[in-house]
Amino acid sequence: MTLLGRKIGRRSIALITCGVVAAVCGTLIAFEQIPILYLLATLSLVVLLLIVAFSDLENVGRDMIDES
Repeated sequence: MTLLGRKIGRRSIALITCGVVAAVCGTLIAFEQIPILYLLATLSLVVLLLIVAFSDLENVGRDMIDES
């Protein structure tokens, strides 16, 4: 991904994402919108469980792990 001609690495994207999530959670807590926070937490867990459920872990071999 490029931003203004600079390449952004995976670590930077992960840190920016964590910062945005923390800011949203902090804002929801500050404005006492706990039901929305519960809803977002539930939806994120559902998405995580769907990713794990549909991941093809059976075909991951030791050779693929050693190459990366």
